[in-house]
Amino acid sequence: MNVILDSGQIEQVLKDLTGRILSENPAEMDIAVIGIRSRGEVIAQRLSGRLSQKLGKDVPCGTLDITLYRDDLNSPHGNAQPLVRTTEIGFNIDDKIIILVDDVLYTGRSARAAMDALIDLGRPKAIRLAVLVDRVGRELPIQADYAGCKTDVEPGKLVQVNLVESDGKDEVVIE
Repeated sequence: MNVILDSGQIEQVLKDLTGRILSENPAEMDIAVIGIRSRGEVIAQRLSGRLSQKLGKDVPCGTLDITLYRDDLNSPHGNAQPLVRTTEIGFNIDDKIIILVDDVLYTGRSARAAMDALIDLGRPKAIRLAVLVDRVGRELPIQADYAGCKTDVEPGKLVQVNLVESDGKDEVVIE
């Protein structure tokens, strides 16, 4: 197990992501943050709080479950019943700049599923993708607008994001 981000580095990445989001989106624009379950939602909550503080106004935050939009849902290799959880977006996404947040961008399939799910909920002005870790190995033409850390991890290895809220500590490890 190799730690690529510790708690201090994750804190710095979140600070940097917040700064980049603010610099590229005018303060008068209607911004909202939506995290992909499950660790994307934790990162989204942290980003939303930071953005709200910097802007001096509430930046709404929601949670998106993409289970039913995944392209491997009916895979013959899967034998487990998928766990569908709730999408919790308590605001209208129409005409907002949506900062879509995930923990790791790898193949691009989760991000594609999330965009499909968002479009079913409304018509945002724009969707911008923010990730804690951008991993080499894309299968779809999707890229992060805001990436905290880029890493080239060999296939077969796992990039695991641990967060205090769900795992008791902040760190990103390669397993």
